[in-house]
Amino acid sequence: MSKIKKWFLGIFIVISVGVSAAFQSDFFEIAKQIDIYTTLFKELNMYYVDPINPAQLTNTAIKNMLKELDPYTNYFDEQGVEDAKIRATGDYGGIGAISRYKDKVLTIRAVLKDAPAEKAGIKPGDEIVKVGDILVSDFDDEGIATLINGIPNTTVKLQIKRQNQLLNIEVVREKIEINPVPFYTMLNSEVGYISFTTFNEKASAQVKEAFLALKDEGMKKLIIDVRGNPGGLLNEAVKITNFFIPKDKIVVTTKAKVDKWSDTFKTKDAPLDLNIPISILIDGYSASASEILAGSLQDYDRAVIIGSRSFGKGLVQRYLSLSYGTQLKLTISKYYTPSGRCIQELDYTNRDDKGNVPKFSDVGREEYKTENGRIVYGGGGILPDLEIEKPATTKTTEVLLNSNAFFNYATNYFYKNATIAQPSKFKLNDADYDNLRSYLASHQADFETKTEIEFKKANKMANEDQLSNNLTKNYNDLLATIYSEKLKELDKNKDEILFNLTDEIVKRYYYEEGVYQQKAVFDTTILKAVSVLSNTSAYEKILKN
Repeated sequence: MSKIKKWFLGIFIVISVGVSAAFQSDFFEIAKQIDIYTTLFKELNMYYVDPINPAQLTNTAIKNMLKELDPYTNYFDEQGVEDAKIRATGDYGGIGAISRYKDKVLTIRAVLKDAPAEKAGIKPGDEIVKVGDILVSDFDDEGIATLINGIPNTTVKLQIKRQNQLLNIEVVREKIEINPVPFYTMLNSEVGYISFTTFNEKASAQVKEAFLALKDEGMKKLIIDVRGNPGGLLNEAVKITNFFIPKDKIVVTTKAKVDKWSDTFKTKDAPLDLNIPISILIDGYSASASEILAGSLQDYDRAVIIGSRSFGKGLVQRYLSLSYGTQLKLTISKYYTPSGRCIQELDYTNRDDKGNVPKFSDVGREEYKTENGRIVYGGGGILPDLEIEKPATTKTTEVLLNSNAFFNYATNYFYKNATIAQPSKFKLNDADYDNLRSYLASHQADFETKTEIEFKKANKMANEDQLSNNLTKNYNDLLATIYSEKLKELDKNKDEILFNLTDEIVKRYYYEEGVYQQKAVFDTTILKAVSVLSNTSAYEKILKN
């Protein structure tokens, strides 16, 4: 055997032994940890002084383990698997209402038009006290909401509280279809508008149906609105992109640790239209499949992107079946747009010692080029070609928009005002903002910032340690100052608050359709898109620069 052959053979043996040793080491470590957990679990079950709930302990252990990874890797028990199927397929048996469970209170947040809940007289703001004979306040988790859903044509009995009155209502469940395209219309004689809210199994079919309907009405230019769209099925994003670019074009590439899960997704069909000018609207809540759609059409210079920077989710998940009907939703790869950029913002792998997640954009964004040579950037989401500038949303405003105080104000508004103007004429003003501000001043407990929560905890500890004798006045003065400053912080986002309040109020009278009808007239981002599409030279200049 020659020296060269011996040298290569030696290297091969070293590599093989190294790989084998590494594999065996990983396998041993996994087996070791599983054995430790199994042994511990048995000892707990046999000897712990009080009865334990094995399923609950296991769920807690799994959730805490996965929490160390990323927020998209999740475990689903049998009920969770069914809920995931509903989100993917777009239909379920239920009453057609969106609810939120918080502090042991189950509140109806929205009611779908013509759904069983609406027919039975249920309204947003109603608190569900009982489902059948089950008292909601006795339930430990959000699973109570699943009791409302069930087989179509069956009846569910609800006891609700509305404006401090108890009502008993029976609702006949129906098959509820979640339409991913809740609204489309002609904004003027040439510009069509399509909004869709999720990439479920019906998304591409519904977008196609809306597009063809608008074409029949004379549409020559198109706005696609994916603001607030969190994404969904990757293949649906590929199909919708295919409507506007030629066959056999790369839409997205995925790269995984396992080669078989790395793939390149290309367009497979003839497009619907290669020439119609397009604008895509995005915001900070446009994520995943929404970013694939916007990013790929931006890379091919096929659409002008308008709005604010998208969320930045460049990770792909897959459902893996586990034993006893459970599932694991697992992050398996990162995706890359046609220009080669990954737009993932948060680097979950490299948390600091305090658990904080760094941002890829903080260390600089790499440059890539579109088909026409325009510069685009990786990391940190999709940057729009035309950014709609607005003040940064303060933490206080974020707390407000997710608070009971904000939601309850809209509920009170509904019961104080029997009617409002048609959506196309409804617009809140400065007086409405002042009224909201006054309401918040007298409902501080429903709108607490992190500072207030921690401050009250500190005062409680001072009381427990008997250190509060001389602190009470100072505490009350400081709390009043915090309240005052909190309300001032809201003023920085006055327009954003009125924008969201308008949505919440219009929805009470005219459902989701009314929200879009109102936006079609007053939404500044939509108006900007109409302006750009109506100016052919400005549109073409953006795509060439």
